Amino acid sequence: MTAVFDLEGTLTAGETWKALARYFQTHGRKAAYDRFFWRHLPGALLTKAGLLPKRWYQNLWMQNLARLFAGMDAEELARVADWVVEEELWPRRKEKALARLRELYQGGHRVVIASGAYQPVVEAFARRIGPGVEALGTPLELRDGRATGRLAGPMNVGKVKAERVLKLLGGAPDLAFGDTAADLPLLLLAKEAVAVDPDRRLLAEAETRGFEVL
Repeated sequence: MTAVFDLEGTLTAGETWKALARYFQTHGRKAAYDRFFWRHLPGALLTKAGLLPKRWYQNLWMQNLARLFAGMDAEELARVADWVVEEELWPRRKEKALARLRELYQGGHRVVIASGAYQPVVEAFARRIGPGVEALGTPLELRDGRATGRLAGPMNVGKVKAERVLKLLGGAPDLAFGDTAADLPLLLLAKEAVAVDPDRRLLAEAETRGFEVL
């Protein structure tokens, strides 16, 4: 059996972008983060006012935030990712969803965490659960061993996530877990879908399609 779990909103109530804001401000990159923040604040305000699509702007924010990784090597990226997990994602973990994941993992099933979060962050969260839990996140571009500040591919969300899961597994997963309508491409791909603390649109889809609601 194969099971795929979304990360933010599904396995944790924590948010990577919030943790990175704190990290950059307290680890020598405050000026760079402040410039990033003020440059992107108008778009955030327009999003809050409903004038820009929320999900689209969240993805744009994360795509551009990757610029602050420029120059970091793989070891430093891993340290940042561990900090994000320790300070934000793991303390706000969702025990019911994690219990399902652990049950499958300990039963010898293939488990993948697929998320729009950066690949090192998803890997760090997967390590907290155990060896063999696979991570599929948004890839950061590395050149000569250092981050360029760009992504190595599109954000791992929506249809992109579903396509990458399909390619990784070589077929549809048996189970998929997600929390928002953005996870529908993945959930509809799976043989069985579970909506975890779903948003309004996903809850409506879950009731219509007979998804389990956790």
